[in-house]
Amino acid sequence: MNKYIFLLLFFLISILIGNGAVFASKEDRPKPAEEFYEEFGYEPVEEAIKKAEQHFDQKLPLPTRLPALTFTHYFGRFDRLAGDINASFELKFIHEQVPENHYKIDVRPAENRIPVRDKDIIDVFKLKNGKDATYLKISGFHVLVFEQSNWQYILSVDKRVSDKVPAVDLVKIANSIHAFKKDDGGK
Repeated sequence: MNKYIFLLLFFLISILIGNGAVFASKEDRPKPAEEFYEEFGYEPVEEAIKKAEQHFDQKLPLPTRLPALTFTHYFGRFDRLAGDINASFELKFIHEQVPENHYKIDVRPAENRIPVRDKDIIDVFKLKNGKDATYLKISGFHVLVFEQSNWQYILSVDKRVSDKVPAVDLVKIANSIHAFKKDDGGK
């Protein structure tokens, strides 16, 4: 009897352990970046800009410069899930194989600005338009916050690449935003 129990246990254990092979299904493979970000409301930048401009009823000036990093993807998102007071536009640049190459632009109406905490401030810079830009360190990102043309801009770069994208580079990016005049399509 003990012999049969032993053989039965041995047989069950060998079935459970198997031959060491690992079987993967389609669901086990990582999703492409496009699909992953789409699940969080990201879409092609042009579509997100159009939604934001329609919602705010004015053109949304964006920087014409980028950080000196390589990116494989960029996505936009217009978010107003938390209501109009928190409505914002987000532009995200990523590199699929280099996660630290992560740059983001958040834009919201200046009247609904996100406040800056003094304890996070590293430095303050003067922009070409005469306004201050505040450089911060916030949860893994180095951030430049400033206002222009009734918008608050937040430029963020992963802290792991802050040596490649120092504050002065973010200031150059901020200075590359050109406000629209009424005859250029601004409201």
